[in-house]
Amino acid sequence: MPDTATTPLRFTHLISDCDGVLIDSEAVALQALLELLAPRLPNLPQGVTLQGLIEPRLGQRLVPLMQDIYKELGLPQLPADEIMAIGNAVDAACDAQLRAVPGVAQALAAIPLPKAVASNSVSARVLSALERTGMAPLFQSRVFTPDLVGHAKPHPGVYLAAAAAFGVPPGQCLVLEDSVTGVTAAVAAGMTVLGFIGGGHIAAGQEARLKAAGAHVVFNDMAKLPALVAELLQSATV
Repeated sequence: MPDTATTPLRFTHLISDCDGVLIDSEAVALQALLELLAPRLPNLPQGVTLQGLIEPRLGQRLVPLMQDIYKELGLPQLPADEIMAIGNAVDAACDAQLRAVPGVAQALAAIPLPKAVASNSVSARVLSALERTGMAPLFQSRVFTPDLVGHAKPHPGVYLAAAAAFGVPPGQCLVLEDSVTGVTAAVAAGMTVLGFIGGGHIAAGQEARLKAAGAHVVFNDMAKLPALVAELLQSATV
């Protein structure tokens, strides 16, 4: 067995999504979207629900999410200014009801790896959320978002940028994600993903969807995270 005191760990850094992993905002966003889209989509086809259209797409940025829904329904796309107004209303609802995922700060503090955030939100909102929930010191302003990187998930750009900033190969990074969009991005970056399904927005079947997208393991309680990471670190050194 190699000497673990001198053998580098395979996993040396941790990168987390924000919404739905650090901040329990996706349930708020879902409810806001349901309220905002219900009057715009009053006559859905039989067997189709608005919640069923939105839930699998959580994690996407708003514009592609809306475009996908209207394309699936065969409807003309909404004007850009209307989508922007919807986005502003969703952001306002999330900001007003900001709360951390239960146990996430304690779990992350127990994991002895440098950490970063890779999110599809904008950097100012992520930094503000981390400050307001007391998690900013865990990440030391290491935030990677489409407005800084130029690409949104499912493109792997935000994850590749985080690894590059750390100065490590992507394969040395563990990722926390809650959406198919995010898992797809991290897997495309060559990273190992732990899928989280303990947020308030998680729909039935999400565990299977995350695994199908490439998540290495799926868990539902942040209290389990330190042990999961420790197990992966140990297995990488034996």
